[in-house]
Amino acid sequence: QALHRMLTLDNGNKGDLMSSGSSFSNNQWKIFIYDTPGRAIISPQMSVTKLRRQGVTLHLPLDAGKDGSERERIDDVPAVYFCKPTRENLAIISKDLEKSLYARVYLNFLTKLQRAEMEMFAKLAVQTNTLNKIASVTDQYLDYVCLENQLFTLNKPRSYVQYNQPNQTDASMEAAMDDICYGLFSVICTLGVLPIIRCARGGAPEMVARKLNRMIAEQAASGTSKMSSLSRPLLVIMDRNSDLVTPLQHNATYQALVDDVLQHASNRVNFVVKADKDSESKSRKSAASQKKTYDLDADGDPFYSKYKFAPFPEAIESNGSELADVTEKEKEVRSKTTSPSDSGVGAYEESSAATDLASAVESLPALLERKKQLEVHTSILQAVMNEVAARDIPVFYELENAFATGTYKNDMAKGKKAVLDIVSDPSKGNIEDKLRLIAVFVLATTAPSSHVEDLVGALRSLGEAGEEKGVGSTGQINTGTKAIDYLKKLRSMHMISAMAFTDEQNLSSDSGGTPSLATLGNFMAKAQTQATGLLAKATERVGSLLGKTHKNQLTRVVENLCEMKPNSEDESYLYLDPKVKGDIDVSALRGIRAPVREVMAFMIGGGCYSEYQNLQLVSNSQLTITYGSTELVDPSIFLSQLAECA
Repeated sequence: QALHRMLTLDNGNKGDLMSSGSSFSNNQWKIFIYDTPGRAIISPQMSVTKLRRQGVTLHLPLDAGKDGSERERIDDVPAVYFCKPTRENLAIISKDLEKSLYARVYLNFLTKLQRAEMEMFAKLAVQTNTLNKIASVTDQYLDYVCLENQLFTLNKPRSYVQYNQPNQTDASMEAAMDDICYGLFSVICTLGVLPIIRCARGGAPEMVARKLNRMIAEQAASGTSKMSSLSRPLLVIMDRNSDLVTPLQHNATYQALVDDVLQHASNRVNFVVKADKDSESKSRKSAASQKKTYDLDADGDPFYSKYKFAPFPEAIESNGSELADVTEKEKEVRSKTTSPSDSGVGAYEESSAATDLASAVESLPALLERKKQLEVHTSILQAVMNEVAARDIPVFYELENAFATGTYKNDMAKGKKAVLDIVSDPSKGNIEDKLRLIAVFVLATTAPSSHVEDLVGALRSLGEAGEEKGVGSTGQINTGTKAIDYLKKLRSMHMISAMAFTDEQNLSSDSGGTPSLATLGNFMAKAQTQATGLLAKATERVGSLLGKTHKNQLTRVVENLCEMKPNSEDESYLYLDPKVKGDIDVSALRGIRAPVREVMAFMIGGGCYSEYQNLQLVSNSQLTITYGSTELVDPSIFLSQLAECA
């Protein structure tokens, strides 16, 4: 809504900054200018088609030509700027005003325009006599990227490294925490809520929580705040170090697998479709590999919205059945458009046929659109299937799950042997898959360092032996083992404990979680008969992606806080209320707190889709959970950040 208001030149102002001049119509042609953070924010929300509907005829980067010099003069059209209020950006905008590139400018800043920068910009505008060109200046508080209705990221690259690197200074740490606070404050301002803040004591979560609590309290007391005290969601702030297993584990659900095995960022997925040998013999052109790019809409796409959290085999089977159903309906509709024989047809029958024809014509576009969406998912599912089968991902998923749920806690030697067998087998996964497995072994068990050294040694031997065969490179192994060394160091310093999750659950298909293995045979048998034919290969490998599901650390903490369980995090976590000065003793609130209906779970140091999916285990019709993080990382990126901290 905020983006819509911005592009329709309606920021809630009663008038322009200048008293003279009339406001432009909402459908007025306009130019949209953004910086890199602004583009990241608007890209998942506004396609080129949607921008056109908002009257945007041209969209350009603010720093085109590094200083905006490549943007041409279009002096009869207004321009909407969307950027951070940095001194560099303000200098470029000032030059644009001086050159009279556009009729009028509407300045929209991602965060608050600080007084020093405001005075600098005002001085430049007065000196160049361009104040009359500025139609409005608005602090939008949109310094975050909204990917779905219940998913957002602050888009802070290398966020784990920023506050965990050994050479971190107090000043840089303070700046990083301030940056996170401004981002979270933007989310809260957009929602217009007044949250209760809960976090563990000490470290980054408490720093952010206290700063944020102070910012919200000051805003609420200013008299200009739109935050409503009627909506009091619970904001839970966590540290990534509380659970390093989840972002490294292999996944079993559709959305998490897409992010894991394909190139996926900002709701856009890219992958290469390799031609098979049969097509290669027929035509060189058809045999060439094709790069495909699709934009995913988890809120607007019915199939993706329904099955993004579903186990991968279930998503495949459902795609096939829905595609077959739509294809059959399309045939029925098209058959009605065929002209019947005139013989023996009465007036009533002709009227009925005309009605059916009109109905068919109206329903056909919607059917074709739905079919197109399903075919997109068919392509994506096929690409994921190819990676799952080629890398034998179910083997890694099962073993990592066993470690995470404590299956081997009483027999470390057996656990080590299971990992060693996979690490030493060149046909199982790639080098990164094996590194992730070893990392989970380090994090989720109390195995001695000698066990870990043996596993790393086996991986090095495999890399050296397969250097020329494409199995992996020693350089990649060296980088990965730095991450292993870092995790070993954290464990030896008791900065992390063994992260095995004890509340393992056998979830049946009717419990809202992962279907049990008993349903697997039916899934696979049905899926093989579907028109998509996606499970023609490696069905037995993908089958083991179903099984036991456990609640990870963030999910368990959120559940304990919402249910206000005694002897849990509810008693030990900090409790901050922007409406109340100072800390609050939770024990004094026992029995008088209102039930929690909304939760915002935020992870400092990077989040992941598997964690977002796991939170749905406690989400229901009475509890809405929004998930956010400093950035969304796939396992490869997170592994590299761990290595960087070594």
